[in-house]
Amino acid sequence: MPHSLNADAAPGAHPGTDAPPPFPAAVDLEKAARPRIVSVDRVVKRFGGIETPPVLKGVDLTVADGEAVALLGSNGAGKSTLLRCLPGLTPVNEGTITIFGEAVGALRGAGLRRLRSRIGFVFQRHNLSTRLSVLSNVVHGAQGRLSAWRVSNQATAPGIVREEAMDCLDQVGLADMAQRRADRLSGGQSQRVAVARALMQRPSLVLADEPVASLDPAAAEDVMTLFARLMRDRGITLIFTSHDVDQAIGFSDRVVALKAGRVALDRQAALVKPGDLEWIYDD
Repeated sequence: MPHSLNADAAPGAHPGTDAPPPFPAAVDLEKAARPRIVSVDRVVKRFGGIETPPVLKGVDLTVADGEAVALLGSNGAGKSTLLRCLPGLTPVNEGTITIFGEAVGALRGAGLRRLRSRIGFVFQRHNLSTRLSVLSNVVHGAQGRLSAWRVSNQATAPGIVREEAMDCLDQVGLADMAQRRADRLSGGQSQRVAVARALMQRPSLVLADEPVASLDPAAAEDVMTLFARLMRDRGITLIFTSHDVDQAIGFSDRVVALKAGRVALDRQAALVKPGDLEWIYDD
């Protein structure tokens, strides 16, 4: 795992550079033995010409099968950009990203669609079809593995697909709202539907960009607790971004901190305390 260490600084110091305080490496041997399903190798991303300062500056990262990884960092640190680069939604300028053993940048057309069908997305804005029912929105999660027209809504979906969608809704506690229009949901309910839709994909990997940032603290805690449990119970690898240090520590196996486009810390969550990460948000 990459660590950026400053051997001259005292523990807890704030050197005023991109370098964090020194943290000892910590390795979870059981998780270290799992196969890697995500590998990021020296990735650089800039939005503009070669003279434009990059948002990501040679990022290295590996994620093991079944692991939950939290990406922390201030605005502009590059965490959301990195998340979008993983499935190729944002192409990289340099370096390689490998997911499920396939180089993302080399994939096109059907190959890229096949890869993305194994990746669930849960984003802050939920991205539901607001005029459709809750059940229809969850049915949409099967589009990556079934003909899109067959799962465009609950009416055209095969019975077995509707049953699976209802089961996903039951797992997030919203089976009784299956026929409600999505625009009549609360923020927490809407995000639970987004989680159910992601489950409907039967993903091996879920990417979540600040999935509960738009919710009030109580709803955020409830949804994140449910979300993390469902990922763990199904053995789904999870990578999520957050501004909330307590949330990152509480719902992940590893915390990866980005600062100024670089991985500044990569450490087991159980060995991280909130105060250890204050320097991430220093200018």
